[in-house]
Amino acid sequence: MELFNRELSWLEFNRRVLAEAEDESVPLLERVKFLSIAASNLDEFLMVRVGAIRELIDNGIRERSVDGLTPKQQLKAIRSRVRALLREMYATLDGLIAALGRSGIRISSVRALTKKQQAALAEEFAAHIAPILTPLAFDPAHPFPFLASGAINLAVVLASGADTHVAFIQVPSAMPRFVALPGSQASYLPVEELASVHAARFFPGLEVSEVVPFRVIRNADILLGEDEVEDLLKSVETELRRRDRKEVIWVEVGGEPSDFLMGLLQHELEVEREDVYFTPHLPKLGDLMEIHRRAEKPSLRDEPFNPRIPAELASREDIFSIIRAGDILLHRPYDSYTAVVELIQSAADDPDVVAIKQTLYRTEPGSVVVEALARAAQRGKQVTAVVELQARFDEARNIAWARRLEEAGVQVVYGLVGIKTHCKVCLVVRREGNELRRYVHLSTGNYNARTARLYTDLDLLTTHPDFGEDAAQLMNLVTGYSTATAQEVFQHHAADWTWKRFVAAPMEYHGWVLRTIEREERHARAGHPAQIIAKMNSLVEPKVIEALYRAAAAGVKIELIVRGICCLVPRDNIRVVSIIDRFLEHSRMFVFRNGGETEVWAASGDWMPRNFFRRIEVAWPILAPALRDRIEHQILATCLADDAKAWRVQPDGTYKRRKAGPRPIRSQQRFIEIARAEAVRIVRYDEALKKPAAARRKARRKRV
Repeated sequence: MELFNRELSWLEFNRRVLAEAEDESVPLLERVKFLSIAASNLDEFLMVRVGAIRELIDNGIRERSVDGLTPKQQLKAIRSRVRALLREMYATLDGLIAALGRSGIRISSVRALTKKQQAALAEEFAAHIAPILTPLAFDPAHPFPFLASGAINLAVVLASGADTHVAFIQVPSAMPRFVALPGSQASYLPVEELASVHAARFFPGLEVSEVVPFRVIRNADILLGEDEVEDLLKSVETELRRRDRKEVIWVEVGGEPSDFLMGLLQHELEVEREDVYFTPHLPKLGDLMEIHRRAEKPSLRDEPFNPRIPAELASREDIFSIIRAGDILLHRPYDSYTAVVELIQSAADDPDVVAIKQTLYRTEPGSVVVEALARAAQRGKQVTAVVELQARFDEARNIAWARRLEEAGVQVVYGLVGIKTHCKVCLVVRREGNELRRYVHLSTGNYNARTARLYTDLDLLTTHPDFGEDAAQLMNLVTGYSTATAQEVFQHHAADWTWKRFVAAPMEYHGWVLRTIEREERHARAGHPAQIIAKMNSLVEPKVIEALYRAAAAGVKIELIVRGICCLVPRDNIRVVSIIDRFLEHSRMFVFRNGGETEVWAASGDWMPRNFFRRIEVAWPILAPALRDRIEHQILATCLADDAKAWRVQPDGTYKRRKAGPRPIRSQQRFIEIARAEAVRIVRYDEALKKPAAARRKARRKRV
């Protein structure tokens, strides 16, 4: 079976992100943002994916990838692609620096400064920067210092007579990367350049012969042995400490260092020359996000957009009454995340709410959701939070606010070893009369107010009894089973778990996807309507791809919107597009024609092995006809029609932009326009509420 390599497909995705930085139709500061994102993405790829491949090589594992490459062959191909991508990034940076300069924003070098500016910066360095920096000698009495992953360092070569010494200065990550030039808030100097110029102040009596900026990237892959973990929280904390000191897998070095210095770095860091990249200037391009944030040039940014309040929620009624009246679908960030926050905050404060159960994968600092859960527990409600400690790069933050919840009286459950709780579910139990009613929130995205404005996601708010029962069973699975019993259930007793509406991983999600694709294949062979439309972040799992190939060969029309990794090779009846735009495409939704009985679903997990077999995920059907229609005919149809920001995969695994028509369709901009138009109608309706009854009836008819 023909498949693309997963790692090379990811690098191709990051090239599409970089293309937004190269696109002159994108506002200039947003281009800077995309370059920063592409660089940060690459750092994470090196830390996690390359780190994992290096471990395979070190352990002598020769198992081939789905496209037939050994770990060593993959690493060789990755190195080549990464170097090509970095060369393209720095070429893009040169163009952006020139364009920023023409717009009044300058990233300067010390050589370009006036003597007056240099003097003022010398005072700034002495007063506010030098006290924070610490020189670290390397000699027989001082071992090679620990260098934090990702941080900028200065290697300083010193001369004392005929002797040569080496010392290091690390620039703390918490320090601003760029220093504003005196008298200007739009001209910046990289802090390591300023530190390089004044490095001699740390070594009086010695001559500075060479100063070179560099940084290391360490393996950040964390693997917890299921048989060795007795306390998940302590195990994760221990692994975090180990991760900080794991082996170096990549080095970026600025300028042209001497052979002496490079030989020393390679020897002490234990890296091969193939894992060293010499940057023409400005290592760590991810820090350019600081320029994007600090530059006060609204004309160089995307036009501001405020998410709308959906019509159903633009009411004087409380959130519980609104959800009881009918299912609510949110298409974020075009619809406001405040509805989700309002549900959880109202649940915390409502005296009739007796219990809240919620999964938490990633959330922002100072989260209002976390504070609402803490407040609910303090008010005597039964509150359970399933906190995923293994959310990569958010582990420490999750541990911190998990302890905050525990202190408030929340029952905190840390999930299962080896299986991440990735689904996004909130279950609110409310006493209404003589019965308990369940309110359920399901989402493709996290409980994170910051990313809610940056990622596209779907949310469902419902009181459907079947969803309430399934959500309760799902929470019981995560909180009530030990690792051993959960593994037994997943492996041997999955069929004993009956779900009314949910399809859950790791029990049934993979099998359900295969069966549903095969059902479409049978419909096609029988001459019945057969079609699959699927939007996701990544498509990797070989058996699912093989099923899609068979369905396409049988005549099923398959439309795939895959933002990132796609291992499927395009064939007849299969079209694959990727949309890269202002917001990160993150939602997962599926349409199956089913012989004319169309089904529409959403899910928390992609079609990847990890989502099928190593995570708690949930897929759920969209039952309300109006909501199904919105997903199929508005959201997915608009995405598939995009010819402004969509790319199409080619037979060789590369991507090409779709050719724009005479009136290009940019899906995200279209969704913004829809949200703005709806917001205007809601405002007009809200104003009409203040008018006499006849006017209100007229406004209501207009809204409908």
